[in-house]
Amino acid sequence: MKKLRTFFALAVLALLATNCNNKSEEYIDPRGTDYAGSESCIQCHQAQYEMASHSSHFKATSLPTKENILGDFSQGNHVFIYDKNTKLVMEQRNDSLYQVLYKNGKEVEAHPFDILFGTKHAQTSAYWNNHFAYELPVSFYKSLNNWATSPGYSATQVNFNRKIEKECFACHSSNIGSRYITTSSDSITFMSMDVEDFMNKKTLVYGIDCERCHGPAKKHAAFHLKFPDVKKAQNIVAIKSLSRQQKLDACAICHSGNDKLKIKSRFEFRPGDNLLDYFRGVPNANDTTHYDVHGNQMRLLTQSKCFIKSDKMDCITCHNPHQNASPNLASYAKICMSCHQGIQHNATTLKTMSGSLLAANCVECHMPKKSSNAITFQPSNSKELSNYILRTHKIGIYPSAKK
Repeated sequence: MKKLRTFFALAVLALLATNCNNKSEEYIDPRGTDYAGSESCIQCHQAQYEMASHSSHFKATSLPTKENILGDFSQGNHVFIYDKNTKLVMEQRNDSLYQVLYKNGKEVEAHPFDILFGTKHAQTSAYWNNHFAYELPVSFYKSLNNWATSPGYSATQVNFNRKIEKECFACHSSNIGSRYITTSSDSITFMSMDVEDFMNKKTLVYGIDCERCHGPAKKHAAFHLKFPDVKKAQNIVAIKSLSRQQKLDACAICHSGNDKLKIKSRFEFRPGDNLLDYFRGVPNANDTTHYDVHGNQMRLLTQSKCFIKSDKMDCITCHNPHQNASPNLASYAKICMSCHQGIQHNATTLKTMSGSLLAANCVECHMPKKSSNAITFQPSNSKELSNYILRTHKIGIYPSAKK
């Protein structure tokens, strides 16, 4: 009887192992056969996956479920007023969510929430139409806890016709299929350039998933499921093995602005690649002293003395890419104090708060929140223009920073 129970237990384990392998082997990823899908990571990296799955990276784009969407669809603040005769109403119809335009009390047009962009500070949305994604005219902003115009949209004229460019998907998703071409000139080769701007929504991989940052994992998952006792990662790029510049480039592919000459699609980037193979600087294309706080975290950081004087500092010094930035500013102060021990504040600064409080509040003073000039919006029935507020990544001394 004991042998029978042992045999049954081994049979169950074998079946589970087979199911795990089959799950990975049967998965078809739109990026190609080298990809295993993020769910294959759960079997060995459950803690990291659970953490990442709740992060703003993972939800940079997401399905329009009631769990994912920000904003209310049932209370009094689900209406955006353009004028006395025109309003946009956020409505739930059966299992779908819509933005519905009414004029003089009559419905004019309605478009569904098909894709959600963002979740941390704000969330804009889009609907699909003939292989193009169009941004809905009203977005939700956490700073207002309410709806307001989508970035750059009019508060008096309704617009459902603004396409979301493929480059937006390149930093907010892990894949969106299209056709590419390789061309060359006398001085440079252009690889994987977009031929057309249409997109196949069936190939959309939502959010920044595990393989977007760690590279294709099909062989990696298959190897470690077969040889679970091997602890050294095989058939995948180990982030710890990358040089400082390679680590920076892996973040900079989406966090160093969009004003450079594109050579290759961001979707082609793999950890360990050189950013200069994807983007080239354009002389005098930007005033480097006034980078916007939105999307330029890397270039702002590289202007900081802390970064310039260090040969080790990179993004992971302060951020865990698997989770959102901590709201506990004291946790960042500990990182600052690891290099700035014994710092002395002047008498004027000490008048604002005690030395112990200052030592736990480095970020608030030296990386203050600033207005983005790239993203502005207007609340309902208001002429007031609001700015998107983000913390600058240029570490410095700001006399006007809030103490």
